[in-house]
Amino acid sequence: MPRVEIYDTTLRDGTQGEGITFSAKDKVKIALRLDELGFHYVEGGWPGSNPKDMQFFQLIKEHRLKNARICAFGSTRKPGIAPEQDENLQQIVRCGAPVATIFGKSWDFHVKHALLTTLEENLHMIRESVIFLKKQGMDVFYDAEHFFDGYAANSEYALATLRAARDAGADRIILCDTNGGRLPNEIFETVRAVATEIDVPLGVHCHNDSELAVANSLVAVQAGAVQVQGTINGYGERCGNANLCSIIPNLTFKCGMETIPKQSLRELTELSRFVSELANMHPADNQPYVGGSAFAHKAGVHVSALLKNPRTYEHIDPEQVGNRRRVLISELSGLSNLYYKYQELDLGLAKEENRKLLQELKELENQGYQFEGAEGSFELRLRKAFHGYKEPFSLENLKVIIEMRDGTVYSEAVIKINVNGRVVHTAAEGNGPVNALDNALRKALEEFYPEIASMHLTDYKVRVLDEKDGTGAVVRVLVETGDGHCSWGTVGVSTNIIEASWQALVDSIAYGLLRLRSKDEKESQMVTGIFRGKC
Repeated sequence: MPRVEIYDTTLRDGTQGEGITFSAKDKVKIALRLDELGFHYVEGGWPGSNPKDMQFFQLIKEHRLKNARICAFGSTRKPGIAPEQDENLQQIVRCGAPVATIFGKSWDFHVKHALLTTLEENLHMIRESVIFLKKQGMDVFYDAEHFFDGYAANSEYALATLRAARDAGADRIILCDTNGGRLPNEIFETVRAVATEIDVPLGVHCHNDSELAVANSLVAVQAGAVQVQGTINGYGERCGNANLCSIIPNLTFKCGMETIPKQSLRELTELSRFVSELANMHPADNQPYVGGSAFAHKAGVHVSALLKNPRTYEHIDPEQVGNRRRVLISELSGLSNLYYKYQELDLGLAKEENRKLLQELKELENQGYQFEGAEGSFELRLRKAFHGYKEPFSLENLKVIIEMRDGTVYSEAVIKINVNGRVVHTAAEGNGPVNALDNALRKALEEFYPEIASMHLTDYKVRVLDEKDGTGAVVRVLVETGDGHCSWGTVGVSTNIIEASWQALVDSIAYGLLRLRSKDEKESQMVTGIFRGKC
């Protein structure tokens, strides 16, 4: 089985994406996770560019890696000076990484207009930089920046830059589609041509400006590249880099090639979310393989076929990449969607009741409810209808007071609820009416359900459904709640934003209690497996 080296540059190229930053300790955490999963190379950063990257290289030395080799990134020497005098190359040596990845110009246009030097001097820069780093005992990967554009413009000179790196002893030569504008057929033909000219193992580094970084990386491997560079979740400058979360399973499952260990692929979804969390970026639901919607099914026809055989609408088993199948409920749903949900929750089936419930759900969606992002509310409706579910509390009275004093707005909520026959009457303030409602509800319930202390509202969204109705429009409130381990969504709809918020808040607490208080281990697993959030 052919082996492809996986080179991760999330910690350097990925951080060039807009809004993405990692602390030195975050970078160490990611590097350790990548090593654990069997990645071959992890690029830690550019030690000559900032103190944080140099700190990473110092911190990572405290850990003994099992699989990955740490790479330090940098450029060839500057024009007109010796490598020994180049501070960038000196910093690469000082950082202590075993592998140096240096980039140089392979496009004559860049040499003349960006470096402002001669074509011959550029070749000297490449050759002398590689020789210098090799003498320091480092493995050297040469990143041929803008190679595919350079090859299209002047193939003779582009190849001359590769020969300079080869003759100097480079261990890998990486062909870069730095502008991300080349098509797969161009990538394939160029890599195949280079492979006949250059006898050093080739790699590929693609950007995603034409939405082709994954495809271009795959065809480069098919044309002879033995290393693929990319980032987790495709993070990177402009439109991002080649997404390793797509490339790795494609190479493994579709191309029959060895990448990281197959058992590690079962942790790919978790890795994607782990990096998203540290980057403080919301995971992309539509991301192939690892996204929350990658194996989500909505149309009734699809779900009906899935019940017969999942292969009808899934190209792989989601568990192979650590993801899971989800069936959505909406106005497009059929009975099959409800059957699937009943099986997922281990509830009894009742065909006529299901038809009635399905019709009710469709009517609710017509009113503005949306259960795709609020599966907590959806499951509560299922259980209330057919599973003998008992609500943990009921509302008897609610009052919200909003007062402005001295230019400051004060909000207070007064509620009266019934908990197992006992009436509790309490009030609480908040920085807004919804916050006051949340505080009052928790205050009333904490004596009966101390578990709610671990539940926290993590997201609150309001959507106006009929803008033309102005201030009298129907609004939908979506609430996401988490307990430190999992998160779940709930929904409320009304022409009154307070009422809609109350509905969503009540469901969020009720669903959290249902999950936490389930004593049946099997049922608990079913419950924790349904929501849209992460566990």
